[in-house]
Amino acid sequence: MAEITAALVRELREKTGAGMMDCKKALTEAAGDMEAAIDWLRTKGLSQAAKKSGRTTAEGLVGVVSAKNRAAMVEVNAETDFVGRNEAFQAFVEQVAHVALEVGDDLDAIKAGKVPSGRTVADELTHLIATIGENMAIRRAKVLSVESGVVASYVHSALRPGIGKIGVLAALEAPSESDALLTLGRQIGMHVAATRPAALDVASVDPESLERERAVLIEQARESGKPEAIIEKMVEGRIRKFYEEVVLLEQVWVLDGESRVSKIVDKAGAKLVGFERFQLGEGIEKEENDFAAEVAAAAGTK
Repeated sequence: MAEITAALVRELREKTGAGMMDCKKALTEAAGDMEAAIDWLRTKGLSQAAKKSGRTTAEGLVGVVSAKNRAAMVEVNAETDFVGRNEAFQAFVEQVAHVALEVGDDLDAIKAGKVPSGRTVADELTHLIATIGENMAIRRAKVLSVESGVVASYVHSALRPGIGKIGVLAALEAPSESDALLTLGRQIGMHVAATRPAALDVASVDPESLERERAVLIEQARESGKPEAIIEKMVEGRIRKFYEEVVLLEQVWVLDGESRVSKIVDKAGAKLVGFERFQLGEGIEKEENDFAAEVAAAAGTK
């Protein structure tokens, strides 16, 4: 029997995409024979994950969990919207969020964390891919915390508590935690879900985005034919309007349509120190499949 070394296990994992413990068990069952181990994994349905690894994952779910002064949010992707309604997938998203709450938002640390089955997150994901039959991926995670106050969470159109397609975290510093502060945090989450701010405050606006906006506004103002001094004032006024659109604290509060978010937070005796918004699949280029073309290609007519 060949020695079951870490290098052998790693080689089998690279070839099959199966979990580390599954690869070790397969090699043990196959007495160290690589091909026999691959066949063993195939019979168990555990090598299918590798075949699915190239497929686009733009569906799935966003999950959030909260604890005292801390909350975590994750996005786990799958190939189809159907998987998002699968209870096993939903449970996995919750488990990943709980691991993130414990270890932080580094994806490698999350994948190394343990879930109730005893597997690591990475191995549980591989097992789920083989079981459900779709490619899946843990795309991103965010953890926010405060020394004193609350980190509230909000999930838009939740499929079940803490699970949906748009999630928001809002971190509020305050002398103490209260139900009123938590309610405000959730309202801020609703506001962020609706308005998609790009930055917390003016100082946090991406400098490149600001310069691009300024360049466009300057060219637009110059078309008016006015003197440069007037153009400069026009641009500064439009930059203020730009801030009102993209900066959370400068936005008009959606719940009353007139107050600034900053004023609402100040009135509560709190300080908004951070937020995060995840929308499922944002930024992922989805594949557009032409089914008729696929059939024609398979038939050799195209």
